[in-house]
Amino acid sequence: MKAITFSRMKAIDMNCVYLGVSPQQLMENAGGGVAREIISRMDSGNVLIIAGRGNNGGDSFVAARHLAAKGGYRIKVLLLGRRSAIRTEESRLNFSMLGHSGISEIREILDSSELKAYPGWDEADIIVDAVLGSGIKGSIREPASTAIDLINRAGKFVISVDAPSGLDPGTGVPEKCVKADLTLTFHRMKEELLLPYAGQFTGDVKVTGIGICRDAEDLVGPGDLMNLHRRSPVSHKGDSGRILIIGGGPYSGAPVFAAMAAMRTGADIVTLAVPDSIARTVASFSPNFIVSGLQGDHLGPGHVPEIRSLLDSHDVVVIGPGLGREQETQKAVAQILPLCKRAVIDADGLYGLSLPAGGSGGFIITPHAAEFSRLAGERLPEGIEDKKDIVCAFSREKQAVTLLKGSVDVVSDGRDVRLNRTGNAGMTVGGTGDVLAGIVGALFAVNGAMDAACCGCLINGMAGDLAFEEKGQGLLASDIIERITDVMKGL
Repeated sequence: MKAITFSRMKAIDMNCVYLGVSPQQLMENAGGGVAREIISRMDSGNVLIIAGRGNNGGDSFVAARHLAAKGGYRIKVLLLGRRSAIRTEESRLNFSMLGHSGISEIREILDSSELKAYPGWDEADIIVDAVLGSGIKGSIREPASTAIDLINRAGKFVISVDAPSGLDPGTGVPEKCVKADLTLTFHRMKEELLLPYAGQFTGDVKVTGIGICRDAEDLVGPGDLMNLHRRSPVSHKGDSGRILIIGGGPYSGAPVFAAMAAMRTGADIVTLAVPDSIARTVASFSPNFIVSGLQGDHLGPGHVPEIRSLLDSHDVVVIGPGLGREQETQKAVAQILPLCKRAVIDADGLYGLSLPAGGSGGFIITPHAAEFSRLAGERLPEGIEDKKDIVCAFSREKQAVTLLKGSVDVVSDGRDVRLNRTGNAGMTVGGTGDVLAGIVGALFAVNGAMDAACCGCLINGMAGDLAFEEKGQGLLASDIIERITDVMKGL
């Protein structure tokens, strides 16, 4: 199976919970896997568990309980910190059960000196490293730092739970890390454990299943939102994205919907480049917009130099909403796209589009079924599995992320395929696609293309579902925009 990142695994865990598998069940399965690995290596013996206060420690508490129930093992658990400081409900519950499980010794370690003086290091046959796992952030603090040193000096067989403690997925070679004989990671192999420097710390790596349901990987869910860029308290104007909307001409509402959605999603600055014929109308919708008028009543090649100057000061272009299908407009779009750093291509921007679009920019396209069929030159099948295959192959060939809109959205970057099932029948009303394009554009300014597309359709659908609860069949695109912030508050 293809390796994934630790951050992706956290998203899958959360999506699995969203689909109905409890966090307690996932922890039970993980800890049971650790226990089975120990049992496979020795029929009896002394097991020393060094546990942190996160879910990594919780997995080891489950393992301790399983081993005690098996019999033949003398188990000692050292918790680094107070039990009252255990960070998750599942870990607290499993720690509390240790007192009813026949564990030989349970200690709360409040100072590094207690670890150094602890006599049990020499007695252990196996040491379980459940100190930090993949949850490290920044430098390692005490008593975890001393625990890592003592684990490495003990000269015992070491099993690390999920990842050797100290191996920071985000920073490269660690300054201090457990040197495990075996790393037992969950569900899928992790990319970070395969990096060239990692082998000296991981030892052998085994993958054990924990009951993740298939749709937790295929489906876009709340876990995906967890990995999105968050606005920093020390951010400056523009750090959260400068979006250029190129649209309008025949229609004035479409670019406005896209712009309002981008701002509600968190973009700092939104500029609309629209024909002079509608510029004043567009500007009247909100004082939050910056409006740049283009001479005439539709986009044409003569506007490309003016657009080029705007591109330098913007992170992402959203091109297409309300643009119209004039031949001159299509020529202008073809000339603009190779100049873009990042672009979301929607609606009329897709008409006559030739992919790959050229240049070195990243592209997201957001077609509905008819638009996709026109671009791909083939009719879409009804079955979702067949759609996945076609969209994936198309994205790979055309070097773009495709967000195929429908009752089930299909998103692919040519390698992975994800499905979004949020949204409702009320969202067939005009303007909802423009809202989606604006959301995706804002996310794309500060996130990767696949994350932006997946999370964009999820946010759009969740906001639409909230709006539908209130408005029912009278749902309008503007109602969805007003509920974007309700979804984003959960990030």
